[in-house]
This record gives sequence, structure tokens and C-alpha cells, in this order.
Amino acid sequence: MYKILLVIFLGTLLNAELVNGVAIIVKGEAITLRDLTQEMRITKVNLKDAKQILIRKKLEAAEIKERNIKVASSEVYEDIKDIASRNNMSVSELYEAVRSSSGLSSTEFKTKTRERLLAQKLYSAIAYTALSQPTEEEAQEYYELHKNDFSHPSGFKVIVYTSKDKARLQEKMDNPMFYSPDLHAEEKRLEYDKISPELAKFLSKQKVDSFTPIVPNGKGAHMSFYIKEIETAKEAGFRTIRNQVVNLIMGDKREQVLSDYFARLKGNADIKVIREP
Repeated sequence: MYKILLVIFLGTLLNAELVNGVAIIVKGEAITLRDLTQEMRITKVNLKDAKQILIRKKLEAAEIKERNIKVASSEVYEDIKDIASRNNMSVSELYEAVRSSSGLSSTEFKTKTRERLLAQKLYSAIAYTALSQPTEEEAQEYYELHKNDFSHPSGFKVIVYTSKDKARLQEKMDNPMFYSPDLHAEEKRLEYDKISPELAKFLSKQKVDSFTPIVPNGKGAHMSFYIKEIETAKEAGFRTIRNQVVNLIMGDKREQVLSDYFARLKGNADIKVIREP
């Protein structure tokens, strides 16, 4: 009887290992094949990059635990509310937009938000004492070297299609000749400097003569922009974007400090590759 139970027990363990499929162990914490597959799906990266991302996350998690860094549920919700507000959406509309664009459920999005906030607190703790503000000369030089990065369209000529029925919008996108009384169309010119940074960035990534992905309009309906024209790029002068330049320089410095810090951690950490997918 005991032998039978032992066989069953060992079989269960072996089966669990196959299901979990441990691929890498970082400081005693496992990264499974499922973790790698999910990371590739969510972040749209290849296997090699997914490994590096997850190893870094495990190292970050160990540091967060050692430093006793915490993020309350209220902080997660306030951050999500802030993102929704900046995009003129309700929280539920934001969840729907995230689900449509990345496939993340609201629970997965909350988890990702918590991870991001924990990482921000950790990064601040690591980099706080190692950063110095750039001089005026450094900022000016950075601007001159990256001028193309600070140019942006002056505006967008679009047709905004709106409907409470998402399916009607999709039919219009699939067949531009499609007509439905449920669809409302309005031609607009949107000036880059007069719309939200999020919308400006979103439209800048689109192709002319194409529809954007469907997004909530913040009023209980859905919308898609048909891009008729992206107007000529406009170069921003140094004085008008000095703070943005300084923030980018500080971001570069911060990332270098963090990269060096985690490279040292990775070099000293106990990392074992168990199997390749």
C-alpha cells in the first residue's frame, strides 16, 4: 500500500514539474516555460529577450524583498485612475482598451501596474544618490545631438468614426464603403500641441490612409481615427523643451546606473539554466 502511495506521490511530483516546466532558477526562484511564453506574448519580444527580462525581474524582486519595499492596493488603483483620467476614460474603459490592445485582463494589468510601481520605488532607492543634474551646456549639447528626436508633426487631418457598437466600427475598418446609421463620422484637424500627449503619441505612430485601432472615446462609446494626413514635422526650440531635455538626460543617467547595478547583481547571483524551451 505504501509503495503504491509513494509511486503515486512521485508521479504527481514529476507531472507537476513537467507542467510547471522550470526553465531557469534565479537565487532559488524559478522561471518556468509558461512564464517565458507569457512574457513573449505580453511584451512581444523574442525568447532571448524574454529570458533577460524575467531574470532582471527576479533580481529586482529579490532586491525589493531585501529592502522591504511595498506598494499598497490603494496606490495601484490611484495610478490606474490617473492613467484613465489622462486619457479621458473611466477605469472600466481603460481596462477594455488594455484588453483590446495587449490582451491583458484587468487582473493582469493590476499586477503589471503593481510591479511597475515597486520597480519605480526600487529604482529611486538605487539611483537617488548617484545622479546629478546636467549643466546648461550638457543639456544644449544633448539637444543638438538629438534634434530629430524632438521634432514632431504639426498636426493630423483625420476622420473620427464613433459608435456605441464596436462591431459596426470594425465593419467600417474592414470595408471602407460600409455604411450604418450607428456610425458617426466627423472630419477634424487636430493640432499636435493642443491634444493630450498620449493621443499625440498614438496618432504619430499611425500610417496615412489607414484606420487606428479601436479605442474607447471616454463617453461610453468607441472610436477609430482614419488618418488622412500627418502634417509636416515641426522642430521644437531648445528653450521650449529644456525641461524635457533635462528629464531625458536624467533618464539616461538613471538607466546607466541601474544597468550597471543589475549587471553586478547578475554577475554575482546564483543563476541556473535548467532547460531550453
